[in-house]
Amino acid sequence: MVRRWHNAPALLRFPDAVSPIPVEIAATYARRRRGLLGRDGIEGAMLLTPCNSVHTFRMRFPVDVAYLDRELRVAALHTVPPGRLTRPRLRARHVLESEAGTMTEWGLRVGVRVSIEQ
Repeated sequence: MVRRWHNAPALLRFPDAVSPIPVEIAATYARRRRGLLGRDGIEGAMLLTPCNSVHTFRMRFPVDVAYLDRELRVAALHTVPPGRLTRPRLRARHVLESEAGTMTEWGLRVGVRVSIEQ
């Protein structure tokens, strides 16, 4: 079954999370293109879907980036400073972005499967 994503607020859950994390879903081209540009931060995270790489040009803060596969399993985690372009991850189908350091605080790590509840 193919999941249909929509631009909307949602909740991010995974086994080590103390409580659900608010997440904004960016599922359209226009919303993904805008992403976190023009913001000074984000409460929670943003899910870009479909997506397998990001850039931080004109961003005001560094971000944590989690690459998720089709099953929403974390394939890789990186902190990306402003003014950078990441290489595409071939197995990634979604990208989760948050302020730098927050994914470590949440306990998110490679191999963890997350769920998104709209």
